[in-house]
Amino acid sequence: MGDDELAEIRRRRMAELQQQQMGQGAMEEEIQKQKQAENQLHLILMQILEPEARERLNTIKMTKPEFAKAVEQQLVMLAQSGRLKGRITDEQLKHLLKQLVPEKKDYNITRR
Repeated sequence: MGDDELAEIRRRRMAELQQQQMGQGAMEEEIQKQKQAENQLHLILMQILEPEARERLNTIKMTKPEFAKAVEQQLVMLAQSGRLKGRITDEQLKHLLKQLVPEKKDYNITRR
């Protein structure tokens, strides 16, 4: 290998490393934005939910994370649009959850 080939390989490798660092910086920035959005969501939920309702939502989050995320987004949209008059109690949250849960379809199979 000549000096020119070695220099070219080093130059390419340096360019690859710089690109990786730039990609990692963008990824870290994205993670930081997600954490900030989650913190804002948490603060809003703390303001609009009573402690019992918050506890119920946390329990749902452990069992059905996607459904809980949808409920949280719905609550935040209600709060931001000004449609909430006060803090949401546990009973109000139960009522909202009943509305959001899709109805189960029963299938009866009869054998002949």
